[in-house]
Amino acid sequence: MKPSIFVVEDDPDISRLVRHHLEAAGFALKVFPTGTTVISESERQRPALFILDIMVPGKDGLELCRQIRQMPSLAPTPVIFLTAKSGEADRILGLELGADDYIPKPFSPRELVARVKAVLRRFERPLSQAPLKVGEIEIDPGAMTLIVRGNTVTTTATEFRLLDYFARHLGRVFTRDQLLDSVWRDTAYVTPRSVDVYVRRIREKIEPDPENPRYLKTVRGAGYRFEAPK
Repeated sequence: MKPSIFVVEDDPDISRLVRHHLEAAGFALKVFPTGTTVISESERQRPALFILDIMVPGKDGLELCRQIRQMPSLAPTPVIFLTAKSGEADRILGLELGADDYIPKPFSPRELVARVKAVLRRFERPLSQAPLKVGEIEIDPGAMTLIVRGNTVTTTATEFRLLDYFARHLGRVFTRDQLLDSVWRDTAYVTPRSVDVYVRRIREKIEPDPENPRYLKTVRGAGYRFEAPK
């Protein structure tokens, strides 16, 4: 079966452009002119990927992404923002909400297809199947579950892969570029700043006090290190 992509875009010309090029690349598309019914449709048929315009009538792309990331059944699904809001602050906001990529308009159709494939490839990479426990954190790659202090915590696939990678290399310092190469795989469209955003999101989910992390620590001038608390 063709991987399905849900596209939320209210501009009919852009919708046709996206549909034409992604269907030609082998994807099945469902296009929504507003965000109103996207969540209910996704619960009936979970897509392989969401492409969300930020500024659409009704429920906008930011609110949709926020809802997707709060639902355990949809949270692992990758999200790409496709939007005219192209500033650095907008990009960081999108990543902080859990987006996996952020494509500013106007865009090259070829680049759109390449970045969709890059995000999906990132999610195909097999993880080590051995469960792991570090302090009060339990990671089960086979089930893609994270338990923190006895509670199941919802993560995106990118967050889970980054945390799993850190936890399996206790004590090792990684630069942002090393993490991009190891976790993101295709780094052509991802910036080192993205790593900082994901580290912040992970800390909010695993640390008792994210401002004073016990596990995921910053090594000034170098990068990040994951430690078992003493």
